[in-house]
Amino acid sequence: MILDFERMSWQLSGPKEAAIRERLGLSTTRYYRLVNELIDRPEAYEYDPLLVRRLRTRRDERRRRKFLGREVDPRRR
Repeated sequence: MILDFERMSWQLSGPKEAAIRERLGLSTTRYYRLVNELIDRPEAYEYDPLLVRRLRTRRDERRRRKFLGREVDPRRR
C-alpha cells in the first residue's frame, strides 16, 4: 500500500503531507520512516524495482548531503 501510494504521489492535487495523513492515517515522520525501512526489503524490490531504486537513490543523496554538508549556491546569500 505504501509503495503504491508513493508511486502515485506525483499525481496528487494537493500537498503530499496532507494526503499521507488523510489516506494513510500516518504522520509524515512515521510515513517516511516506514518508506525507508520498506525500500531495504527484498520483497519491496521484487514488487516494484524501479520505484525502490529511485527511492533508494533519493535517500542516499539526502544522506550524502547531510553528511557532507550542503553546497552553497553562490547566487544565494
